[in-house]
Amino acid sequence: MVSRAIEAEGITNPEVLRAMRKVERHEFVPSNLKSQAYQDSALPIGSQQTISPPYIVAYMTETLDPQPKDRVLEIGTGSGYQAAVLAEIVAEVYTVEIVSPLAKSAAKRLEELGYTNVHVRDGDGYEGWAEHAPYDRIIVTCSPEKVPQPLVDQLKEGGRMIIPVGERYQQSFVLLEKKDGKMIEEKLISTLFVPMTGESEDQRQVLPNPLNPQIVNGSFELDENGDGRVDGWHYQRQAEISTEEPMEGSQCLKFTGAGNGQLSQALQGTAIDGRKIGSIQLTYWVRFKGVTPGAGPADQAAVVVHFYDSIRREVSAEVHGKWRGSLGWQKARTNVIVPPTAKEMIVRIGLHGATGELWFDDLQITSVPR
Repeated sequence: MVSRAIEAEGITNPEVLRAMRKVERHEFVPSNLKSQAYQDSALPIGSQQTISPPYIVAYMTETLDPQPKDRVLEIGTGSGYQAAVLAEIVAEVYTVEIVSPLAKSAAKRLEELGYTNVHVRDGDGYEGWAEHAPYDRIIVTCSPEKVPQPLVDQLKEGGRMIIPVGERYQQSFVLLEKKDGKMIEEKLISTLFVPMTGESEDQRQVLPNPLNPQIVNGSFELDENGDGRVDGWHYQRQAEISTEEPMEGSQCLKFTGAGNGQLSQALQGTAIDGRKIGSIQLTYWVRFKGVTPGAGPADQAAVVVHFYDSIRREVSAEVHGKWRGSLGWQKARTNVIVPPTAKEMIVRIGLHGATGELWFDDLQITSVPR
């Protein structure tokens, strides 16, 4: 897992790599999902929450640049996996979880695994944990609309905070450093964290429209922070901006797959109301070169659409394309039936586990009423 999903994606900090190798992820996922524990994907852990993909855990940890004597505040304990990774590197981890059953189960699991330097609190993480402030590092694994002021107040001078900020289905990591009492912000990669529980989530000012789901940056033209990754698309693996003969605008999105279980993908989530929308049509330009499916059934160049119900349980998934060989640009139209119970949708594009090269451009959604 570490070599395939973390080192291969550019994580180099030796302490982070050591911690990711040592902490056994299967200890933090439900028993029925242990066979998937070492895949680079989010997994449900109950109470409508998920455990983050290993790469995201490693990325956030490396970005924090944790030091051995640090005291770290984590917001959103979840399964306890991120706290355990941090605990292998730093002196003390204080972690807060608003969902009581998760707080209790994570505290029990961390105690059983011997993490005596992790302290779990059941409460509203956006209020922080003032009793033990200030903190050298703060890591937020749930996404508010803006940075909570109590967390800013509880960060030590010279400290660092990483937090996913933005709309419910469109977020970006932000790195903040406190210098001379002021917060210096740097926008990082796009990401997708599940909606949170609590007052902050209920009071969001910008909400998705489940009656009109849309693809953000389906033209792949936007890269506002110039990091080489297209904005609006999450968990990008083996994906790059390409200016090689795009069909629309000045660039498109290219995937390269080497096989051997290595993911090549990008995904985007949105709200959808299956009671009102009977189907959706995806239109896009696609071309590919030397594509060969991998050994597993999911290792195919494709567009995959996942639907989830109100408790974030997957209710259907459709795979379209399953391309192989080589083909120049063609306009594709994909019709997808929406389950009546659908509340959320994720569109996933890429080679996934196949080998070869694949390009997409101008991807759009049209909804058809039920």
